Amino acid sequence: MGSLTQVNYLIFLLILSSFYFGIISVNDTITSTRFIRDPEAIISSNGDFKLGFFSPEKSTNRYVAIWYLSETYIIWIANRDQPLNDSSGVFQIHKDGNLVVMNPQNRIIWSTNVSIIATNTSAQLDDSGNLILRDVSDGKILWDSFTHPADVAVPSMKIAANRLTGEKIAYVSWKSSSDPSSGYFTGSLERLDAPEVFFWFNKTKPYWRTGPWNGRVFLGSPRMLTEYLYGWRFEPNDNGTAYLTYNFENPSMFGVLTITPHGTLKLVEFLNKKIFLELEVDQNKCDFYGTCGPYGSCDNSTLPICSCFEGFKPSNLDEWNRENWTSGCVRNMQLNCDKLNNGSDVQQDGFLEYHNMKVPDFAERSINGDQDKCRADCLANCSCLAYAYDSYIGCMFWSRDLIDLQKFPNGGVDLFIRVPAQLLVVAGGKKEKDYKGLIIGITLAIGALITAVTAYLLWRKFTPKHTGNQPQNLITGDQKQIKLEELPLFEFEMLATATNNFHLANMLGKGGFGPVYKGQLDNGQEIAVKRLSKASGQGLEEFMNEVVVISKLQHRNLVRLLGCCIERDEQMLVYEFMPNKSLDSFLFDPLQRKILDWKKRFNIIEGIARGVLYLHRDSRLRIIHRDLKASNILLDDEMNPKISDFGLARIVRGGDDDEANTKRVVGTYGYMPPEYAMEGIFSEKSDVYSFGVLLLEIVSGRRNTSFYNNEQSLSLVGYAWKLWNEDNIMSIIDPEIHDPMFEKSILRCIHIGLLCVQELTKERPTISTVVLMLISEITHLPPPRQVAFVQKQNCQSSESSQKSQFNSNNDVTISEIQGR
Repeated sequence: MGSLTQVNYLIFLLILSSFYFGIISVNDTITSTRFIRDPEAIISSNGDFKLGFFSPEKSTNRYVAIWYLSETYIIWIANRDQPLNDSSGVFQIHKDGNLVVMNPQNRIIWSTNVSIIATNTSAQLDDSGNLILRDVSDGKILWDSFTHPADVAVPSMKIAANRLTGEKIAYVSWKSSSDPSSGYFTGSLERLDAPEVFFWFNKTKPYWRTGPWNGRVFLGSPRMLTEYLYGWRFEPNDNGTAYLTYNFENPSMFGVLTITPHGTLKLVEFLNKKIFLELEVDQNKCDFYGTCGPYGSCDNSTLPICSCFEGFKPSNLDEWNRENWTSGCVRNMQLNCDKLNNGSDVQQDGFLEYHNMKVPDFAERSINGDQDKCRADCLANCSCLAYAYDSYIGCMFWSRDLIDLQKFPNGGVDLFIRVPAQLLVVAGGKKEKDYKGLIIGITLAIGALITAVTAYLLWRKFTPKHTGNQPQNLITGDQKQIKLEELPLFEFEMLATATNNFHLANMLGKGGFGPVYKGQLDNGQEIAVKRLSKASGQGLEEFMNEVVVISKLQHRNLVRLLGCCIERDEQMLVYEFMPNKSLDSFLFDPLQRKILDWKKRFNIIEGIARGVLYLHRDSRLRIIHRDLKASNILLDDEMNPKISDFGLARIVRGGDDDEANTKRVVGTYGYMPPEYAMEGIFSEKSDVYSFGVLLLEIVSGRRNTSFYNNEQSLSLVGYAWKLWNEDNIMSIIDPEIHDPMFEKSILRCIHIGLLCVQELTKERPTISTVVLMLISEITHLPPPRQVAFVQKQNCQSSESSQKSQFNSNNDVTISEIQGR
């Protein structure tokens, strides 16, 4: 009897299992008799996708949605603009054959709204995440979610447009992270002759665009080649519809590309269902549509970022000077083409060439011929204002004003802008290489040669001669030699006279290198003279290092080296004079810091960041400063920052993540990251850490080397981190700049500062990312993680003071620490 019972039990389990797996096999489908009620769901047969009800973070509204792996990655929402107020919703096939969302009152709040003759339909969630409504009788697709997207594109989805009907498949952002209703940003395929993706604000105002697709990349998005977007395909068909899709060659990969509520693109890529890439595409001011207006070129590496092309001038100079560039530029001289056709005796127009340019909007395309024919056709057509040639697209030309132009550091196209012949003589070097241009070039070269010879003779006449006994191109010290590459030399007597014999009244300050004096040359130019102290062996090495480094640098946010003196056993460096001295003299002075309003402070922050970016990325050398601090930031007469003191700087070679190690740790307490102070390891992220400290000092008006919160003896970095975690970060802001108008910008800078001072090197952003964070308000900021040097002991420093929360400590400079 027991055996029979066991057999019956096993048979029962087998039947139950068969029944269960039978349910699972159809668990991806909704029919006229099978619906889902909150919180039920259906799952794709591969288990990757689920369709069910969900509520966004910080919301109680309920939505029918499809997600990949978890509700974190919502890829489609049915009733995004008609939420359910409770968990009593139903998703089903209606009697008319449409998919509908029903509320508790049995009213339809959303429908696929397809005109259907057949009422016998079913909806299946397939293995790509597409919800497909079919006619059961013939399998015909009546509707699918991929052609009615929300804010997300996944592999196999299409960005489509029809050139004949004007119909488009548009992607619309969420309104906010907790509200999936239709937001402010829309993405759609446009300009089908040279197709590109446009992103719109409020559906009508262009926000930014990718540039034309050439079969490999979008020409306005050169980062595609190196960063994130690949696998794209453009597929036109005969009925006027064109599709843009993206897929992965590796079937184990999957991607979720989202238009965020603030208008950026966010990409999450999965490998074997695990995240291996997550990033948000950074944007800068130049990416925004038409930042510099018609005929205005935007270059994010310059200040100001907008400029007019040769032969053009600002349309509205007053607005241009206020940095409102949207009115753009207009021609100084009219084109000759129409006059030439009317028989006037004028020269033919020509073209000025500009490299690495974003393709302007409204490109017209011609696939006939090569670049020479492209030029000839444009020149023969008076309405053609510019042309560009891409080997994959062919010839592009413009008959409308050039708008949305941007200069890239690399990538883009060579753009040829039509100008009158008179301008070709003036612009010389940028014009096309034709016969007339060659003659003009030779003429200009001869003129330049005459000018150069004249300038050289005048220089020989008026420049002080070197009178010392050392070779003119050599500095010797501690058996080290440095060759001076075209660095001007000053006579000792000239500098002595300029500084009133190095009088104490002329001394501006003193550092490890030696004293710094203010001077004035005979021509009235004010200078700053750094004089090596004979007692400083460290100073000699710094002197030699500074000559090597800064003689090769030139940037508006770096102090300019005018020359040096190496006579009478003296080593002196001559710099441009900064009338407002250093940042610390303003920032930490209770009276002087009133001068630094938020606009000035932000300009200083951005200028320092751009200077460091130049050192790390854009100069001929790759340089780590190693001693960024407030006293090494000088201010010119307009309070623009200049990074100074390159005595500790190091030239490095290699990739982004290269680290170097030193046994001699030098720098300033409070500004050094832990990996450098304790291990002697330095990298570009060392400067990023120092910049973060400096940023927090600028926002707070407090020194990092002082102590805050008496119970815990926190540095400024630690104090800021404590306030951040207590959601009380507003209290760290300097009262002198505490203005509701700038609150968002100030808080963003604090956030960036905390990202820069994170304990782990890999968590800190690069300086290029920092610059993008500063200039682009829509760039996403990740939450900061544990910062370095959170707590200190009082016994570690004698500089602690209890007299005021704004201690007037001097920077404690480390002359030498042996690293491990």
